[in-house]
Amino acid sequence: MTARKRTVGTFLALTLTAVAPVAGAAYTEQAVAKGGSISGKVTFQGVLPADAVEKITITKNPEVCDEDKTGYREVVWVDVKDGALRGAFVFIDKIDAGKKWPAPKAAKYVVDQKGCRFRPWAQVMKSGPLTIKHSDPATVLHNINAREMIGVEKNRIVRRTIFNFAQPDPGEIVKELRTQRSHYVSLNCEAHNFMFGFMMAPEHPYAVVVNEDGSYTLDDVPPGDYTVLAWHPRFGLKEAKVTVPPGGKAQASFTFSAK
Repeated sequence: MTARKRTVGTFLALTLTAVAPVAGAAYTEQAVAKGGSISGKVTFQGVLPADAVEKITITKNPEVCDEDKTGYREVVWVDVKDGALRGAFVFIDKIDAGKKWPAPKAAKYVVDQKGCRFRPWAQVMKSGPLTIKHSDPATVLHNINAREMIGVEKNRIVRRTIFNFAQPDPGEIVKELRTQRSHYVSLNCEAHNFMFGFMMAPEHPYAVVVNEDGSYTLDDVPPGDYTVLAWHPRFGLKEAKVTVPPGGKAQASFTFSAK
């Protein structure tokens, strides 16, 4: 087994061990009376793990994929700046009714393959149509593989393929992205072994990717008691209990470490 395969395998195993399957539940969109907010920050404390950044040799399409002309791609599994743990997701666990899903920023949910990278690296979307965009030259073949991350059973990583298809030509293809047993989705390119990304597709819209400084806000939350979860693909889940007062604010921050 190569060093790259061993490192990525360890990464995924740790991720999936910490991810619990999620039972589906109906969510009702409705007007929220006296909605409040939940905000906070996701941070990292301590020494970064040895596999926080991985260098993978670029063997295909270096004229496009090797943007820095180094011969390798740095895959940043753990992105920390000034203590902020970037690339983490924060969401409410088990909420039955609340605000409507906001419209996607680009009028549709998109994963763009550009410079042999998935852009964005992390995003939240409503289950349904996802536009897969190929923005690289026609000389580059991409093959996107989206898999629902379910868990580990009998030391075996359990993943369900949502879609897996080749995209040899620049342009757009629309696929349905729907999860069944968990909300967590991993992306990889079967043609380029250094292309990775992550998504969440929950039943409700109270989920976000943290900002560059690790901060987040969940707004228009119905008053009540909630469990708030933070998920980082490398470190798994942390939770906090909060009470959102009518028209008020609640706080929940999360600190991850390599231990």
